Amino acid sequence: MYTLIGPIDTRAFRVLWMLEELGLPYEHVKSKPRTAETLKHNPAGKVPVLLEGDVALTDSVAIMQYLADKHGAFTYPCGTIERARQDGFTQFVNDELDGTLWTAARHSFILPEDKRVPAVKDSLKWEFGRSVDELMRRMGNGPFLMGEKMTVPDILTAHCGSWAIAAKFPLENEAFNAYLKRMRGRPAFGRVRALG
Repeated sequence: MYTLIGPIDTRAFRVLWMLEELGLPYEHVKSKPRTAETLKHNPAGKVPVLLEGDVALTDSVAIMQYLADKHGAFTYPCGTIERARQDGFTQFVNDELDGTLWTAARHSFILPEDKRVPAVKDSLKWEFGRSVDELMRRMGNGPFLMGEKMTVPDILTAHCGSWAIAAKFPLENEAFNAYLKRMRGRPAFGRVRALG
């Protein structure tokens, strides 16, 4: 059984979603960043942390890909063209969507007030919209980023979309909005959301 450390209003949500999609048993410890419980397993104080026995794994994307690889679901095999395309989606979403949202959050409530530049958020919203348009262009016609098969970057993308909604980023791409509605309608998403 796995133990996942981190509250659902962090990137722990996406790992919990992966665990739910995989139907794996886990214990959820809602310890916040930089608390004693979190620091015990990750000296950087960041969440999520996945415990497997005595091993602590960090970084939500790495944890999701590890779980997918280990359990043979929501991923393509290493060394295949499909996996290279999947990894391309993962990197794009992590860089262009997650990175943009994280920068906006830092300038909203994370950085000390004297280090925040609130005006940067307008350009970040514009950048996010352009990235969403490009992502939808790359996606093609399937229900998921890789076509007919749901993979790790789908969970990452939908979680970023949920953050964008919460941050009141304008979501004007109708294909993206339909994609988000499908993803957020999944039973596993609902089960994690209910944990909050």
